[in-house]
Amino acid sequence: MDTGNGAAASWESPQAGHQVRLADKVVPLSAVRGGPARFTQLFARAKAENGHAECLCATPPLKLVIRVREGRYHLARWPGEGDRHTIGCGFHKVDPGLSGRGHYTDRAILETEDGTAIRLGAPLETQLALRASEGGKSARNGQVSGAASRRAVGLLGLLHWLWEETQLTMWDPSERRSWRTCHDRLVQQSTDCTVNGRDLSTALYVVPPYRPQDAVRNAEGFAMFCAQVGRSRSIGRRGLIVGEIKDIYETPYGKRLALRHLRSPLFASAALIERVQSSYRIVFSAAVGDQARRVALFLVERTSKDNLIVVDMAAMLTNQACVPADSSYEVRMADQLAAAGRSFVKPLRYEGDEVFPDFVITDVTPHVYVEVYGVRGRRSYDERKRVKQDHYRKAAIPVIEWDVTQPLPELSR
Repeated sequence: MDTGNGAAASWESPQAGHQVRLADKVVPLSAVRGGPARFTQLFARAKAENGHAECLCATPPLKLVIRVREGRYHLARWPGEGDRHTIGCGFHKVDPGLSGRGHYTDRAILETEDGTAIRLGAPLETQLALRASEGGKSARNGQVSGAASRRAVGLLGLLHWLWEETQLTMWDPSERRSWRTCHDRLVQQSTDCTVNGRDLSTALYVVPPYRPQDAVRNAEGFAMFCAQVGRSRSIGRRGLIVGEIKDIYETPYGKRLALRHLRSPLFASAALIERVQSSYRIVFSAAVGDQARRVALFLVERTSKDNLIVVDMAAMLTNQACVPADSSYEVRMADQLAAAGRSFVKPLRYEGDEVFPDFVITDVTPHVYVEVYGVRGRRSYDERKRVKQDHYRKAAIPVIEWDVTQPLPELSR
C-alpha cells in the first residue's frame, strides 16, 4: 500500500478528479495513487525544494505531507487541516464539530507529520504473572472512564477512528463499496500509525475478503499475525482483529465466534460475551435482521493450544455498505439515502456523550441534518430531542426528521 495514510490517509472519490502539485508539476491524484513509483523523482524534488506537496482541491492550495517508507513515497493529509479539503477530495476529513474525536486530548491521539500515535487504554502487552493473578479480567469494552478517557482511547474509540479516518463514515452515490473496500482502506490506514508504541500495521489484522485464488495468501497472512501474538518470557503480546461477526456459538468452555471470510474461529468466555451483548444491545438485537453488518474490533491473546481468545472487544452496527448506524432504523435511513442518490456522512461519538445529528446530507449547501426518532416514552430521549429541535430552529439549520411510526420522508434532491 503506497499512498498516504496514518494521520492523513487519502481516499479519492471515484468522481473527484482532484489534482496535486509535486514540485512544479500538476498531476491527477488518481495517477499518483495508482502508480507512485512513476513519480519518485517528482516526490524527491518536491520534498527537497518545498518540503511538501499541494492539494489543489481548494484555493489557496493546501499543503500535503510527503512521506517515504522503505524507499516508496506517498502523500498524506497535513495534520489538523483535513476539514479544509473539499468534500469528495481524498484528503477530506469530517468537520471536527461532527466528530466525537474532540473528546480526546493529544495524549490519546497525536497527529504529526510523521503519522498518528494512539494511546490505547487496553494494554497490548501484559505481564503474565500479573494477568494470572487478575484472573484474566479485562476492562469493560476496552474503555476507560472519566478524565482518563480523554487521555486514552478505548476499543470503540479506535474502531470509530479507523472508520472515520478512512472515510467509511461517508457515502458517495458513485461509490461501489464492499468489504474489500473496507479491508484495503483499513490496511492502508494502519501503515503510518502506532498504538501504544507498536506499529498498527503489525498489531492489527483486518480480515481480508475471501476469494479462492487468495486462500493461500490469506492463510499465510493470518499465520504471520498469530505468530506475533503470544508469549515471550514473562510478557504476553496481544493483537487486534477487525472483522464482521457472522455468528456466536456455545461451546463447553464458553463461546466460539465465527467471522465472515475467516476460517479460524475466535474464542471468548461466556461472561465477556454477556457483557458485550449488554453494552451493545442494538448491535446484537434480533430486530437488526440481515440488512446490517455487525463489525467488531477484538483484542486477542494466543493460548498454549494456539487458539485466539478474545479478552475484550467493541462492536458497531453498519448497513451492508459498512456505513455506521446506531439502530436498525438508522440502517434503513442510510439505505434510503443511498437509494435516493444522496451524499452523506454519519457522525460518530467515539466514546463521548456529544449530541450529533444522525446523518448529514453533504451534497447541498447548507448541509441538511437528518434525525431518526425511534424511541418513545423515555424522558431523557425526549429531552434530548427537544434540545436538538430548539438548536436547529435557532441556528436555522435545515433538517429532515423521521418519526419511525410514520412513512419515510422525501429524501431526493
